[in-house]
Amino acid sequence: MELLYWFESIRTPVLDTVMSLVTHLGEETLFMVAALFVFWCVDKRRGYYLLAVGFVGTLVNQWLKIVCRVPRPWVKDPDFTIVEQARAEAAGYSFPSGHTQCVVGYMGGIARFSRRRWLQIACVVLMALTAVSRMYLGVHTPADVGVSFAIALVLVFLLYPLVESTLWFPNRMYLIIAGMLALSAAFVAFVEFFPFPADVDAANLASAVKSAYSMFGAVAGILLVCLFDQRVLQFPTRAPWWGQMIKLLGGLGLVVVVKVLLKEPLLALCGGHAAAHALRYFALVLVAGGVWPMTFRFFERYVK
Repeated sequence: MELLYWFESIRTPVLDTVMSLVTHLGEETLFMVAALFVFWCVDKRRGYYLLAVGFVGTLVNQWLKIVCRVPRPWVKDPDFTIVEQARAEAAGYSFPSGHTQCVVGYMGGIARFSRRRWLQIACVVLMALTAVSRMYLGVHTPADVGVSFAIALVLVFLLYPLVESTLWFPNRMYLIIAGMLALSAAFVAFVEFFPFPADVDAANLASAVKSAYSMFGAVAGILLVCLFDQRVLQFPTRAPWWGQMIKLLGGLGLVVVVKVLLKEPLLALCGGHAAAHALRYFALVLVAGGVWPMTFRFFERYVK
């Protein structure tokens, strides 16, 4: 807590605002934007790589949170204060830091496969700033941040050669995704059947259940998309700059619309059970990876 108290002592309104903005880099939305941009517009294999790092990292992060059940810093020490604008997104357990793991996962992955030195440096700087922002805001301890940083880096370097090997052995991609699916299924079984103690935080457990089903549905969709693309679609990633913008913005808009429209009907169909999230994310992935890319050959025709 000594480091957190030091950060508390140097807070200013300007720094509070800056760090509150920086910390948003670790949100799931930005990870999905980065992964889909790479998948649609840069390189499908690297897109799968970022998705693998992100999904496996989320599974590990959510599992550790619900198993370790470490309270937030201000809960452990009532004398400690946090930056109030950070409180809304700091619900549930503290260890490890989800924001840190997310940003290190996707930015570390980009730095790993990029050959542009300026981009690698920018990613490393933003990774470090996001990790610091979580402590500055008072929502995580150094242990929360350090462990999540380490887990994400391990996944970045461990999964990279494995996914890269699919360039020579394409069928390995199916094995990688099948492994992710098995991990997702195991996490679903864990949150459904593990005898959690009575004092477990209900909101955090509900979040873990939702994440478990969402990831299972998403990874099942990724497996089907990979099969469809390799055997049938084989969509191109090349396009002129304006085509890339349309692909990215149009695709993101379509995903958001589908995500919103499916939520309530699927929850009603499933009687409020979390399985609705699996169906919704399965459909989202099919739209993002199988339906929307059917338009990409139109844009490729304008590449000079």
